Amino acid sequence: MSKNILFIIDEIELKYFEFNDLVTNFWFIKEFLKRDYKVSIAIKSDLFIQNAGAYVLAMHSYLKDENIFYVKEKHKYPVNDFQVVFFRPDPPVDINYINACYVFDYVDREKTLLLNDPSEIKNFNEKFHINYFPQYVPENIVTSNPDLIMDFTAKNEEAILKPLNRCFGSGVYYLNNEDKNLLTIIKNMTDDGKTPVMVQKYLPIAKEGDKRVLIIGNEVMEECIQKLPGDHNFKFSIHADKFFKDAVLSKCEKEMAQNIADRLSERGLYLIGLDVINEKIIEINVTSPCYFIREINMHYGIHFEDKIIACIEKLIEKHFSKERVYAFNK
Repeated sequence: MSKNILFIIDEIELKYFEFNDLVTNFWFIKEFLKRDYKVSIAIKSDLFIQNAGAYVLAMHSYLKDENIFYVKEKHKYPVNDFQVVFFRPDPPVDINYINACYVFDYVDREKTLLLNDPSEIKNFNEKFHINYFPQYVPENIVTSNPDLIMDFTAKNEEAILKPLNRCFGSGVYYLNNEDKNLLTIIKNMTDDGKTPVMVQKYLPIAKEGDKRVLIIGNEVMEECIQKLPGDHNFKFSIHADKFFKDAVLSKCEKEMAQNIADRLSERGLYLIGLDVINEKIIEINVTSPCYFIREINMHYGIHFEDKIIACIEKLIEKHFSKERVYAFNK
């Protein structure tokens, strides 16, 4: 069986590829290289279609002195030459992002395992689709109508407004019914009533941060981390050590995470990061979820990357075992 792996990473990650242990892909790629996988990297714009086939212009990565590097020379490959493709560009999920997802409509999924499947990423919005699980989420509304948002905020007194296609807290606003700028914020963020946003009831315990609950396939990780609001901010906004603390999953959080893992893995969404406040899910991250490996290692005194890659290798083995059974039964 081939041990060729492709990572589609974000443009900014390519710029700072080496030595960047704040980034989940750094740990993933490093650990696969240590396990003698051949790992290539590319960005969204390197994907293309030729004669109804999916191709990529990819670069070879390698390990040296416990750090990862890449050869800055691109080679053309059919996407199906790779056993596994990790599709992990960061939002915004704009037209270029969607077009990159379309390329994978021409990839044979029996030959290549996609983590996460771009066709499913395209059909699953990290904010919008928390409402697949209404029993676990705060009261919310998804709309572009300023009057409906004003009414929702008046009813709840405090709310959080989120764009539907961004990440890392970009464009997220705290709404207060007494704020004289409230309507201005709403009109700006909805492009004067033309662009839908999500507005959630504010949970006051958010002052203590939110938990990142991590899922791989059907497995919910016991290890998690609490992300704390930044200085002079109501949300996690700065990736620095002082804005993390230890966290423990409650029984309720484990149960709801397992339910989500079981349902989303059926759709080809295997790598998931839940943001949880007071046993309520505020986002289901499926585009490029950060696993906070460096922080978990520091707080738990473990090598979390070993556990993660072992779980991913089980997914790979399961996928290709199914393929072999299917081929035999044909």
